[in-house]
Amino acid sequence: MALHYLIFDSTDAEDGSGSFDTMASATAAGWPALQAELARVLAWAHASFAHGPGPLDEGCDWDLDLQATQETSHTRRLRFDPASGRLTETDDGAEPGRATLRHSVSLTLSGTAGFCAAFRQRFGLDAAEDGL
Repeated sequence: MALHYLIFDSTDAEDGSGSFDTMASATAAGWPALQAELARVLAWAHASFAHGPGPLDEGCDWDLDLQATQETSHTRRLRFDPASGRLTETDDGAEPGRATLRHSVSLTLSGTAGFCAAFRQRFGLDAAEDGL
């Protein structure tokens, strides 16, 4: 399955377990596509490895950490006063406008050797490409 937004870096342990990390950002227009890609990855993990998410040291096959942020911009009203040579903010009673600029996500998946091997195969990640 080709991933367009999510580019994973991996870390492997000697026993074959490891983790996959990605950070991705999208504009408001691209946010639905990024969400859909995250959902495909997580749906695969849930469907393929029922013993997760949860702590690996408690017998789970995989775990995750998912974080998201939204960057916004606030419109500010400025006025230039030629007499003082300064800019001042005006308060005309209007609410400043807001626009969403970017949505960003970070995802870490950690898993057993079986999970890591299956993840690499499903999403076309080759250990040689990751420098491993």
